[in-house]
Amino acid sequence: MYKLKTKRSVKRRFKVTKTGKVLRGSQMRSHLRTHKSKRANRAQKEQKFVTAGFAKKIKQLLGEA
Repeated sequence: MYKLKTKRSVKRRFKVTKTGKVLRGSQMRSHLRTHKSKRANRAQKEQKFVTAGFAKKIKQLLGEA
């Protein structure tokens, strides 16, 4: 059986932790942020966890499942 290539777009957008959880960046961060509260803007900096079902698909695309 041949090796599977990783999906490069997925590799750039997601990160898998040592425990196997998948992290993603927040959306709505590019522009139009001045009218949002400072607290909301700070909250968007931190990465969020992906839900279990979607994480399984992402791991497949990364070649880790």
